[in-house]
Amino acid sequence: MQKFSFEVIKQDSATGARAGVLHTPHGDVPTPIYMPVGTQATVKGLLPRDLKDAGAQIVLANTYHLFLRPGDEIVKKAGGLHRFMNWDRPILTDSGGFQVFSLAGLNKITDDGVTFRSHLDGSKHLFSPESVMKIQNNLGADIVMQFDQCSEYGTDKKESKRAVDRSAAWLERCKIAHKNENQELFPIVQGNVFHDLRKESLERCIPFMGAGFGIGGLSVGEPKPLMYEILEGLYPHYPQGKARYLMGVGSPDCIIEGVLRGVDMFDCVLGTRIARNGTAFTSRGKVVVRNGKYKEDFTPLDEECDCYACKNYTKAYLRHLINAGEMLGAILLSLHNTTFLLRLARNLRQAVLEDRVLAFRKEFYEKYENQE
Repeated sequence: MQKFSFEVIKQDSATGARAGVLHTPHGDVPTPIYMPVGTQATVKGLLPRDLKDAGAQIVLANTYHLFLRPGDEIVKKAGGLHRFMNWDRPILTDSGGFQVFSLAGLNKITDDGVTFRSHLDGSKHLFSPESVMKIQNNLGADIVMQFDQCSEYGTDKKESKRAVDRSAAWLERCKIAHKNENQELFPIVQGNVFHDLRKESLERCIPFMGAGFGIGGLSVGEPKPLMYEILEGLYPHYPQGKARYLMGVGSPDCIIEGVLRGVDMFDCVLGTRIARNGTAFTSRGKVVVRNGKYKEDFTPLDEECDCYACKNYTKAYLRHLINAGEMLGAILLSLHNTTFLLRLARNLRQAVLEDRVLAFRKEFYEKYENQE
């Protein structure tokens, strides 16, 4: 078997949803899958053993942040990310492209690459397709993303086309610079909200695809219905047998709607970010535990969840922790939200295998939308 491959196990008969397996040297990843984000080689607040107990099969780390601190050469000397962060399952690194492009006023974009100033100390750096491939090679993740240009929502078609052209040119350079056979390079489809540009970008990515590809530039400010429309427009043109990764998207509704539109892989910092602010995803909807209504609520956060937080603590206690600024509150809520999203992906996979994904979607929303 190839070191990297993707196989479709079952296609839902009524939708674009499918169940598959992404094969990597560090293990198989069943899809659909939610990938917890460990920006700086750690998922905030969670031990690797907790991630495994929650069902995490693959995690993300970020090229931009690890390049600046501690430095990719240090990670290489440590034996790569797997050893450095003590994670023996698959790892995906994004290219850092989104981060450097989001640093408004701190970067300059040319065909050569992006010159930017560090948000930490103001030091000047150049990210090019070649340098980003070298950094990701040093980091040693299983899946690496091409360096691309993400055009923000609201960008006109002319500038969005320039970003597509530049991303395509950079993909060719990434392919040439990509030397590590133990890493799989994923191209990224761009095109903003323009259907013809999305189709063009996908077609230009196809020759460079191995086991999968990314869909970038969505969930960056556009309305969710528009994102779903873009995914529907792309769906008929997808090559078969390739994993489809919707980048930076990971709310419960977007995971469900993405799966129905043929997406296999998701990631987002949302789950741990809102946890640190005292908000939880539950089977009945979002719960903001810092609210006063939970002061004397001695029930679990989610009656349907078996995570450590839900089995051992009440909303009243979690509210106390968050309002007192105790780190355990953020840890427990982060564990719960991560468990919730991982379970959602597993349940969607099972629904696909049983040909009941539309029924699952209906049942989920009937409960989820009837809460705060």
